[in-house]
Amino acid sequence: AGGRSGRSLTPWPGQQEKLIQQELTSLKATVSAPTTTLRLMKECMVRLIYCEMLGYESSFGYIHAIKLAQQGNLLEKRVGYLAVSLFLHENHELLLLLVNTVVKDLQSTNLVEVCMALTVVSQIFPREMIPAVLPLIEDKLQHSKEIIRRKAVQALYKFYLIAPNQVQHIHDKFRKALCDRDAGVMAASLHIYLQMIKENSSGYKDLTGSFVTILKQVVGGKLPIDFNYHSVPAPWLQIQLLRILGLLGKDDPRTSELMYDVLDESLRRAEINHNITYAILFECVQTIYTIYPKSELLEKAAKCIGKFVLSPKINLKYLGLKALTYVIQQDPNLALQHQMTIIECLDHPDPIIKRETLELLYRITNGQNVIVIVQKMLDYLKESKEEYAIINLVGKIAELWFIQTMNAVFSVGGDVVHPDIPNNFLRLLAEGFDDRKEDDQLRMYAVQSYLALLEEEDALYPQKFLQVMSWVLGEYSSLVTDVDPEVILTKLHSLLKKTVITSETKMWIMAAVTKIASHASCSKIVDKLIQEFSNSLDTCMRQYAFELKHLCEDKALMRNLLPFDGSCNDMVVDASLSFLDGFVAEGLGRGAAPYKPHHQRQEEKLSQEKALNFEPYGLSFVSSVSSSGVTGRQSPTGLSFGSDTSGNSAETGHKETNTLKLEGVRRLWGKEGYLPKKENKVGKENEPQTVSCGSLLAGQMGDPPALRSDQVASLSEEDKEKQQLASTLFIGLGSNAGVSLMGKADTATQKFKRKSKINETQSSEEASDFQDTSLCSSDIVEDNLAFETPQSLKKSGPDDRLPDIRLSQSSLFADSNIEIFQPSRNAQSESASKTPLVPCLSEELEELTHSEVVELCQSDALALYLCKVWTDDSLLLIVFVSNKTTSALNAVNLVFEEAEHFQILESTTYQFPVIEAQNVERCQKRVWMDKICTQGILSGSVNYQSEMETRLEFSITLSLVDFIRPMEMTTEDFGKLWLSLSNDVKQNIKMSSSQDSLSATLSTLQQKLKLHIVDIIGNEGILACQLLPSVPCLLHCRTHSGMLALWFRSPCSALPDGLLYQCQKVMEES
Repeated sequence: AGGRSGRSLTPWPGQQEKLIQQELTSLKATVSAPTTTLRLMKECMVRLIYCEMLGYESSFGYIHAIKLAQQGNLLEKRVGYLAVSLFLHENHELLLLLVNTVVKDLQSTNLVEVCMALTVVSQIFPREMIPAVLPLIEDKLQHSKEIIRRKAVQALYKFYLIAPNQVQHIHDKFRKALCDRDAGVMAASLHIYLQMIKENSSGYKDLTGSFVTILKQVVGGKLPIDFNYHSVPAPWLQIQLLRILGLLGKDDPRTSELMYDVLDESLRRAEINHNITYAILFECVQTIYTIYPKSELLEKAAKCIGKFVLSPKINLKYLGLKALTYVIQQDPNLALQHQMTIIECLDHPDPIIKRETLELLYRITNGQNVIVIVQKMLDYLKESKEEYAIINLVGKIAELWFIQTMNAVFSVGGDVVHPDIPNNFLRLLAEGFDDRKEDDQLRMYAVQSYLALLEEEDALYPQKFLQVMSWVLGEYSSLVTDVDPEVILTKLHSLLKKTVITSETKMWIMAAVTKIASHASCSKIVDKLIQEFSNSLDTCMRQYAFELKHLCEDKALMRNLLPFDGSCNDMVVDASLSFLDGFVAEGLGRGAAPYKPHHQRQEEKLSQEKALNFEPYGLSFVSSVSSSGVTGRQSPTGLSFGSDTSGNSAETGHKETNTLKLEGVRRLWGKEGYLPKKENKVGKENEPQTVSCGSLLAGQMGDPPALRSDQVASLSEEDKEKQQLASTLFIGLGSNAGVSLMGKADTATQKFKRKSKINETQSSEEASDFQDTSLCSSDIVEDNLAFETPQSLKKSGPDDRLPDIRLSQSSLFADSNIEIFQPSRNAQSESASKTPLVPCLSEELEELTHSEVVELCQSDALALYLCKVWTDDSLLLIVFVSNKTTSALNAVNLVFEEAEHFQILESTTYQFPVIEAQNVERCQKRVWMDKICTQGILSGSVNYQSEMETRLEFSITLSLVDFIRPMEMTTEDFGKLWLSLSNDVKQNIKMSSSQDSLSATLSTLQQKLKLHIVDIIGNEGILACQLLPSVPCLLHCRTHSGMLALWFRSPCSALPDGLLYQCQKVMEES
């Protein structure tokens, strides 16, 4: 009986689908029946959840899950919420129907209902509906029950992940949650702080003491015993805190010093042999090697790594390799201590151990061991069958080595390699390096290798590899003069006839044939191809054949269209399609309808049919467009204009007609030109940055560890091979080698780039050296205060900085002729006592709106001051350079660094030929914001020659408000522009008692944010501004029950979020 029962409960895979389909049919009938009770509906939801978990769609039950959450008792509501969170995704259209239920439950007096609402909000909630529930969740942070406060923090963490700009105004409340009397609320707030510190660690340095204190209490067992796991106090809380401390202490001696004791205590107490303590030790090791180093802690961390690596347990060995991979950048000698263990791991039966060992070798690759390491990677690649491992390893090999292994990479990696790899390979081959002769030799070698591969008749190559071959042969086959083009065309023709070749690859081959034919005389193969594919069923191939036929009839035109090595030439594109102007004018003359943008067509469509109102009840904007107007995106200019003081806009709203709208046609062109072209430029700016291949072969020869002769004699042949392999792999890692490792950070992926020029390489090395030495004294660390550094620094190795935290000058600087500026307290007091030269603006600039003149930085010789002048067309930075010495300074160079978010309109450099003694000179630079941010840093330096060459660095903090200007317009123009803008953001903000009227609030926004008030009627107002040079942003405001409803619209998606944050900041300060 038991056997029969087991067989009935565990159907075969073929029977499972039949049973599930029968169950779904029954459930569909049950949930659709009007007599189904809520209790039965709850049981049906549980069954539907099980069916969905097995992979069978049950979309017919989604709406019933929402109804169950709305109508049921506590148990039924809980099942309904659970089903909704499992069934729907964040962008599902049915999720909007749940918003009002969530709002109602958040206002409930029943704690269980409030908890359920907060839980579903923290799991799944639409981004555009956040303003509807945000004020309610903020209030829950003050709730008397700790479980409510904890879930409210979790909900805000979810909001921060999907819409960070909408919760920036409540950062002070996050700090209160961190200090909450309940440990669970405090632990929940750590998730938010970890995310925020990852993005901007400098803004939270002041909280380092709080995090250290919390970790001390946790490690000391001061938390309730409920937080213990296998007698370990709050292990996951410890891991979170260790990660936060690692981010805060990176390259910061003062902050790191606060956490040395607690890290030592964490290492000492994590001695229980359990997996969770191993995880804590791993995080401790990572944190110790991330923060500013201390020799005692580094020794303890190295011992901990050694125990992991030498452990016979696979999990601990993997953890040790993982930690060793992380710390190898700071301490290469640590790999030498465990080199034989690493060699043994290369042949470990566990593929995960072997893969992590290859990752470690990848991090220590230099110019002397790259060949051996790449060969090991290729050996593993040939054995591996896992797609993820192939993709990951192919990318690493492509970064380490080039032509000699790329053929093997494409052959073995197949079509699962990332598209960036062949694209970057071809781009590097096309762009070349600095030497034209070397470039041609590299291309000739590629052509010859591909011709040799195509000689093998039965060889099957992946499609991506064939596409690479086709492109290279088409572009550079003419470089190989000893091969007849007809032979190459024959090989390509034979590829086209193979059935395994995909349509996409055939188009690559036809493009190659066309390019080769442009440099060759009459070809029988080309004529044969045209004849074969002119009648092809493949439309693309037929088009290629006709194009090739017409081009062959005019060889001169063909050579002009397809020049040799023209892949990198800039193409002139008529983005405005001006050549069609005559055709368009002719069509309009015959009565054709003008072109309408997509958004205008959508609005006209929505105005003729009923549409869902996506606004939550009680917090929505008042719709004031008549039934014949636009339903989806109404214009605020139709709100209350011409109405009485009550602001009843529904009675006298602006009415739109259904006549043809011609305004939308011009929105394809603006002051900046053709708008889609501008979007393409923005897309190019977002392309990932590349890293130079020239640095991949850096490194110097180092002596491998030597063995005594009696030891060598006693070794077996296998051990001798391992020793030989170790000496080959770990060459250049000695303490005296000064090797340049090629290890990469986990978060950055290197791509191909053209070889950097020598001076560029030197300057980049100088910049990186300057950052790594961490010379900033505790006496001179301030926000905008910079310090002098020499032009050239020598990078100190790990061993040079381990023994002591405070480095001597002789250990850092090998050149004794370089001046090192480290002002003492006495020197500072003496300089402060001197009467400074106070700069001032000219009379012309003094009349404009400007800031105070503030000091940027100073040294014994120079002082830098800054004044911001807000002109109509740009932000004008006036930099004053004051000579404090009694002698003239010659050739003073002021240089601004390239910034991610800002664009300097003129040259980024300025030279003062001479600055007389006790005199002030100035320069001015016009700046625009190139990439929108709420706040950014513009850095620069001043180089001058006094007794020796010296450099003084400075930084300028710029805000989004610096680049906002009022945009004057009429109400009618506002309404037309509003309908043409596609990106909008909405937010409700609480108004304080001091903000008693809308006009006073708008006046504050006008003054602080440089907005233009277009009109105010009743409880509604509209404002306009622009981001320099001419990106508009419109704002509609409305007061409602003590709330200020803000609605921004702009053609730029990031601008409304940035202005919303500034508005929230102003409202809190006022």
